[in-house]
Amino acid sequence: MSTTTMRPSVAFAGTAGIFAVFFLAAGAPTPLLGLRQQQWGFSAGLLTIAFSVYAVALLVALLVGGSLSDHLGRRPVLLGALVVETVSMVGFLLAPSIGWLIVARVLQGVATGLGTSAFSAAIAEHAPAHLKKLAGGLSAASVAGGLGLGALLTGAAIQLTDSANTIVFAALTALMLAAIVFVLATPETGVRRPGARRSLAPTIAVPTAARGEFLASIPVHVAGWMFPAFFLGLSPAVLRLHFGLHGGLVTGFTAFVGPFAAAVAGFVFARHDPRRGTLLGLGLVLLGMIVVFAGVTATVLPLVWVGALLGGAGFGGTFGGQVRLIAPHAGAHQRASLFSAVYTVAYLAFGVPVVIAGQLAPRWGLVPTFDSYAAVVVILALLGLAVQGARAIRQGQESETLTVLS
Repeated sequence: MSTTTMRPSVAFAGTAGIFAVFFLAAGAPTPLLGLRQQQWGFSAGLLTIAFSVYAVALLVALLVGGSLSDHLGRRPVLLGALVVETVSMVGFLLAPSIGWLIVARVLQGVATGLGTSAFSAAIAEHAPAHLKKLAGGLSAASVAGGLGLGALLTGAAIQLTDSANTIVFAALTALMLAAIVFVLATPETGVRRPGARRSLAPTIAVPTAARGEFLASIPVHVAGWMFPAFFLGLSPAVLRLHFGLHGGLVTGFTAFVGPFAAAVAGFVFARHDPRRGTLLGLGLVLLGMIVVFAGVTATVLPLVWVGALLGGAGFGGTFGGQVRLIAPHAGAHQRASLFSAVYTVAYLAFGVPVVIAGQLAPRWGLVPTFDSYAAVVVILALLGLAVQGARAIRQGQESETLTVLS
């Protein structure tokens, strides 16, 4: 343990703030990638790859290094993640071509993957007793809210200045350097344990008791994560080529609405039964995707924003609900590998469909490709509703049986 005397409330707030900045930085490239496509003339396929490699790199880093801070301590892993993130920000700042942007995006994914579990643990461990319940919700809100806010602020910078790339990534580089200094001053909350090298072997395992709930969660996660992926990965191309809108602010705001709604909904849904929250969230994802489809088809942008608000709130509800449903089925020694399985499904759903859509768009056309993407989300949301509804009915029957027997 460190002898540093920083107050727990300061360490808690600062660590949570840095975690949010990580995801703010992850959302920042969304409007800029669209701008770079206009300037450099690369294909829509490369645009979606530049978006999606982040999710793939994050997943790999999370699977390989997700439990590293349990062995080395929180601060060394946080500092390593911040150093890689800083290099990534410099890469975005100086990138002369799409190839360099993709490399910077990969580094960003690696940094976020390494830091995610360490930040989540450090936030919970720094939290004063009266803020312990807030810690989990704050971590989830940092992810969704940071993504949306990063896109919005970058879009505003594009709209208001001709030097958006320099301003955004110079500022983020400075923030990451300040974060390194802050983390160096925080107390260590973890304990060094042997087995760091063995922990690097990716472990994905679903305990027998959790398998039913995990399998039932797959259509929920895929539909839920595909929804924000559209706004962060495909919407810039849809706005530019289908709506004829080139402003950075409109691109950033469109990417902001859904994640912001998810961040708020995560706190609201946390107060309610997780199964009911999952069902309501799925209904909102389904409704949101239908409204977005109507908005794109009719070229009515406010409808797209309303759909983003509905579906984003649904995504926040479904993910939090599923985490609360599955966690009790695993022992403490099984949770890391179980959540590795959950995040594997989540980040594959976040990244892979967008890449596929980006490759199909030049052949099928942008709007027909979006139509197919929306149809997949709708079908999976309906499947998730059927599966989760059946489990809710079964759960109710089992509760009644236990009541009668008792």
